[in-house]
Amino acid sequence: MTRQALAARIRSLPGARVLVALAGPPASGKSTLAETLAAEIGGAVLPMDGFHLDNRILEARGLLARKGAPETFDTGGLARTLDALRSGGEVIHPVFDRSREIAIAGAGVIPAAIRVVIVEGNWLLLDRDPWRALQWDLTVRLDVPEEVLRQRLTERWSWMTPEARAEKIEGNDLPNARLVQTGSRPADVIL
Repeated sequence: MTRQALAARIRSLPGARVLVALAGPPASGKSTLAETLAAEIGGAVLPMDGFHLDNRILEARGLLARKGAPETFDTGGLARTLDALRSGGEVIHPVFDRSREIAIAGAGVIPAAIRVVIVEGNWLLLDRDPWRALQWDLTVRLDVPEEVLRQRLTERWSWMTPEARAEKIEGNDLPNARLVQTGSRPADVIL
């Protein structure tokens, strides 16, 4: 399916507010595709990364090195935000600042007039609780070969020392990518 065909399919979905899940592994192009689609159809993007738990919580739970894994997100906050979106009206949401590695509360807004919201993130289709309870009008999954992901992740973390970069990619990002690929529910559309 082409991006244009996907945009047409999204536009045709019924409802006053439509929620589209765009899932895929780290560095698969979710953010870029979500922004492009939203601009094309007059929608908005809700990045799941805004629901990262704070580093202090992750450190206390022994999860800081696994930041980005399913258990390192505020799934309750995400579910409440999705419920608010379905109810209509303006919705304020957190946004992740990658340069500081923190989520900033109340940093994003989805206006009441927006009908289509594209939610992008790794775990939106994960076939385990609490993720499987999330409800979508359309699900899309990006399927990118691991060697391409590794190259993109190497570029993403190029500012790190080679040792730290290898630990981040091999110890966290690629295991997460593999779980997205093997542990996700089937999507309506695979790109």
